Amino acid sequence: MTGSGPILTAEGLGHDFGRRMAFTAVDLALWPGEVLGIVGESGAGKTTLLRGLSAQLTPCRGRVLYGDRQGRQIDLYAQSEAERRLLLRTDWGIVHQNAADGLRMNVSAGGNVGERLMAVGERHYGQIRARAADWLARVDLDVGRLDELPSSFSGGMQQRLQIARTLVTAPRLVFMDEPTGGLDVSVQARLLDLLRRLVGQYGLAAVVVTHDLHVVRLLAHRLMVMKGGLVVESGLTDQVLDDPQHPYTQLLVSSVL
Repeated sequence: MTGSGPILTAEGLGHDFGRRMAFTAVDLALWPGEVLGIVGESGAGKTTLLRGLSAQLTPCRGRVLYGDRQGRQIDLYAQSEAERRLLLRTDWGIVHQNAADGLRMNVSAGGNVGERLMAVGERHYGQIRARAADWLARVDLDVGRLDELPSSFSGGMQQRLQIARTLVTAPRLVFMDEPTGGLDVSVQARLLDLLRRLVGQYGLAAVVVTHDLHVVRLLAHRLMVMKGGLVVESGLTDQVLDDPQHPYTQLLVSSVL
């Protein structure tokens, strides 16, 4: 791992929806170049936690710190909404389970990638188009479809386009919510190979939420297991999956054997 400190830290993080607890007492530290997987059944609180970590939802308790490029630890929710939006356009990125949530479906594939570049100040049309074409190639999309709408793409292609749009600005931290969800097995395999290659190639830090233990086995260095809004077990991914200590983790692992 590189860097002078964690790129993301959560301290006593918790959130409630009225009287219903979504998650509570979450502490974590994510380092540059590290991938953290969060697993659990539906309703465990993992997606809500991801939203709290990624400035999409303001938690009721605790705080989130991020390490900026100058090595400072910044309190995420002490920042203005505009500052958080800027962070999500530059240093951070989000890959949604439903690719349509991360794309503009009425804008061409190249335009989707180009919009992210324009959000960080790029203005030269030729350079924007060239970089968009380059990133389509990097995610194994046909560059000849640069001017086609995402609605003409398959689900797996839309997901790869969303990844290109997210990574084109070289974010330091990416949040992924069920990135292979809803895809058939062969498409999942290709997408996982792509994600693993890009994470290694660009040294991304990432938080990956999934219910699929195969996904975290392939992508995550460390793993957190959630049940009923609580983190019941955490550790190195292989260690947790090969020698689970908590009964719930044992149940999850045995269910996929």
